[in-house]
Amino acid sequence: MSRNLLLISNSTLHGSGYLDHCAENIKTFLGNRKTVAFVPFARPGGIGHEGYTEIARKRFAKMGFDLSGVHEANDMKAAIRQSDAIFIGGGNTFVLLTGLYKHDLIDTIREEVAKGKPYIGTSAGSNVATCSIMTTNDMPIMYPPSFEALNLVPFNINPHYLDPDPNSRHMGETRETRIKEFHVFNDVPVVGLREGAMLHVEDNRMTLKGTTGARLMEAGKEAVEYQPGDDLSFLL
Repeated sequence: MSRNLLLISNSTLHGSGYLDHCAENIKTFLGNRKTVAFVPFARPGGIGHEGYTEIARKRFAKMGFDLSGVHEANDMKAAIRQSDAIFIGGGNTFVLLTGLYKHDLIDTIREEVAKGKPYIGTSAGSNVATCSIMTTNDMPIMYPPSFEALNLVPFNINPHYLDPDPNSRHMGETRETRIKEFHVFNDVPVVGLREGAMLHVEDNRMTLKGTTGARLMEAGKEAVEYQPGDDLSFLL
């Protein structure tokens, strides 16, 4: 299967600016490609699609790439097909997936990725690259037609994964507890990507990259820790 994905846990790491922590990964990943189609649907308010796109445009220009928002085009599908790469940014995953269904972009993105077009996701953009958005951290402020996502990989991601703080007095469920609840009803593996971690998928090979590790959780099994550089191809 032809696919070229960079699935990043977060767009901003504490102490650095937008995409600073993964800029070198993105530059290496995109290589000599020039144009990037940006999907800004994950931001439901505030800066809006225009403001979000401008932030992404300036950051990608700094890396040497020409980014345009798909909402700026008369034909969003054509904008995606004609670009050298696709980038879907973070925000609210339910709003993002609703937008992808509303504008009928699911199949277009799948088809382009299947041809080998590079796909970059951060946070919600990484969530929608997986089987479903059922392991997102976001509140369901919109109701997409389905929780099924792009299915570019056969597992789910939990971005911004947090380990339990032994000194915390918080009595609510931990992130791992919530994922165990998911596994009561689903047998899909979940990769908990800590902030600073990312997955690079090239055809049928997947490598954990970044500066932090990840936690693999599967139904009926003990969670397993992985570190940057580890091969996770078995999940594909």
